[in-house]
Amino acid sequence: MSHAYVAVQWNRQKRVYDACLAGGLMLYLALFVGLGAAVNPGVTAETLVIRGLGTAALLLLHVILCIGPLCRLSPSFLPLLYNRRHLGVTMFALALAHAGFALFQFHALGDVNPFVSVLTANTRFASASQFPFEAFGLVALAILFVMAATSHDFWLANLTAPVWKTLHMLVYVAYGALVLHVALGVLQDETSPLLAGALAFGFATVVGLHLAAAAREVAPDRERPPRDDGWVDVCAVADIPEKRARIAAVAGERVAVFRCEGRLSAVSNVCQHQNGPLGEGRIVRGCITCPWHGYQYDPATGASPAPFTERVPTFNLRVRAGRVEVHRTPNPPGTRVEPVWIGEPVARAS
Repeated sequence: MSHAYVAVQWNRQKRVYDACLAGGLMLYLALFVGLGAAVNPGVTAETLVIRGLGTAALLLLHVILCIGPLCRLSPSFLPLLYNRRHLGVTMFALALAHAGFALFQFHALGDVNPFVSVLTANTRFASASQFPFEAFGLVALAILFVMAATSHDFWLANLTAPVWKTLHMLVYVAYGALVLHVALGVLQDETSPLLAGALAFGFATVVGLHLAAAAREVAPDRERPPRDDGWVDVCAVADIPEKRARIAAVAGERVAVFRCEGRLSAVSNVCQHQNGPLGEGRIVRGCITCPWHGYQYDPATGASPAPFTERVPTFNLRVRAGRVEVHRTPNPPGTRVEPVWIGEPVARAS
């Protein structure tokens, strides 16, 4: 992370990651075109390239949509999350190349402007078997373009995290449009059930993982009713691991109660970078560290260490009879709340 907008600083990890991504895609396209030509010699090379680019983009989109819920189910997938933007921009480049080649191949050789032709060549919207599936592809491509163009943290900071997050949630609209684009396009001409089965399996996988991740969030989102004085019982002191947190829903907001070196602090669970779950991270060198992209916050103040300026709300808390209680009213972001002393930890975890 950086406190200023700078060009991507390439390091060995990024080079290896992108080299593996590029190599995997080149291998996939080579196999797709080669096997396609061997199985169906009547198909032109141009058509195979168009389909290869399209299927690669759709496959990569499935991977991207699965990364989020997989990370909620297991932290071992977090390294994929760190590089998800690379996958997203690469996926858009594949989709753009697919659209460009298809536009030239099927609409650029007549006497009508190709962009006009793709919108007017087929207007049979009432026919399922002849539906102009290109319209769904164009909708998806437009959304993916906006997402790729705003993938840099410059846009995240200037649009604000809630607006940026809402904008990028449109990926699910793009995914639905692409499913319809494929189902109404290629699958209309295919007699083999292989493509239909693969598309159905991919859709079921995405939906299933999201439902599994959502089911896991039911317990943390169960509201703790406050007492008349505004204090909410969230957990026992013993329930909070050293240098980690226990997440609880307080007054409609997720609160992360961290324990570190005999002290407790409570902050909002929402990271100011991309709304990452702070409570699923840990304390590193005295700072709460977001598990998504490494943004850090002082547990006592909710403020990022200088020169960074991100801040999250803090919460007052107390310990009574071994139970941790959090006040339902959040403090303004960056407000210092003195940590509650509970005694030295039995064992210091790293």
